[in-house]
Amino acid sequence: MITDGNCIFCKIVSGEIPSIKLFEDDRTICFMDINPANRGHALVIPREHWVDVHAIPDEAISAVVITAKRIAGALDTSLAPDGINLVQCNGAGAAQSVDHFHMHVLPRVAGDELKLNWGLVSGDSDQIKATAARIRAAL
Repeated sequence: MITDGNCIFCKIVSGEIPSIKLFEDDRTICFMDINPANRGHALVIPREHWVDVHAIPDEAISAVVITAKRIAGALDTSLAPDGINLVQCNGAGAAQSVDHFHMHVLPRVAGDELKLNWGLVSGDSDQIKATAARIRAAL
């Protein structure tokens, strides 16, 4: 198994650092965020150390998403939030705070004013099409 001895999430996986676990299986662990944005804020991580979405293999990211879906259902049933965000950040520019792939399962309350939501502002259609062409070329 790939691990990083300096990674706080790897230390949670190994049991070196305690966490408030919600769920674990052979591929993933889910635990409560100790800096919750809202009540019920949880993190889902792969057991292996993968820095970001660019590094994680398809089967590992699939396992994380499956666990995140399960946790979202449990949060919805137990806390009845107004909504739930699944948030995954990559790199400092996207506010990734721990360099171990992780997904936030974030219950939302209407009017909570968390800064994840951006306003709906119509984009320039030509610019959107040009950007799409660049992205398709990279696929």
